[in-house]
Amino acid sequence: MIYAICVGLLRLIYAVLFPLKIVGRDNVPKEGGVLLCANHISLLDPMTIGIKLKRQVKYMAKAELFEVPVLGWLIKQLGAFPVKRGGVSKESIKTSLNTLRSGHVMGIFPEGTRNSDSGSAKKGAASFALRSGAAVVPAAIIGSYKPFRRMTVVYGAPIDLSSFEGAGSESLEAVTDVIMGRIREMIESGKPSQH
Repeated sequence: MIYAICVGLLRLIYAVLFPLKIVGRDNVPKEGGVLLCANHISLLDPMTIGIKLKRQVKYMAKAELFEVPVLGWLIKQLGAFPVKRGGVSKESIKTSLNTLRSGHVMGIFPEGTRNSDSGSAKKGAASFALRSGAAVVPAAIIGSYKPFRRMTVVYGAPIDLSSFEGAGSESLEAVTDVIMGRIREMIESGKPSQH
């Protein structure tokens, strides 16, 4: 109930400040675990990739954000769970895998930090993808969050990672490259990836 109210308010705010154009929403599976992998350009990205979907998107957020009045409460209602400074703990990895294996949607930004040119990425998303068995959906956030300018979110078709199943940790880099390649492709084209 609180989630629905928060999302409704955010949709109103976005409608005025950053009108969202959504492309390829049907590429997000209606059920089962989904790892939503997006480029990262702003602190607003977790809300941007989730508020127009019918399913709640859970995501990691820096522990310090939960201490900020109002913001901390809001992100918790929106499905965030804390990650301590200095990297992802065993506890947050376990929470992430349980989230995906329980059939929820989890948003993740493979680049880790905000990066305007979609550069190098970390291997966490690839690890979650291979260990959880969740569908991996690439998402591209296009725009600059300038007030009253349209933002676009493109959701691509789930990425087939079956050829990497059973491979060791050396495959994480290759999986990361595949995921980031799809995201970059969609940023450039503005269209969902279909392969």
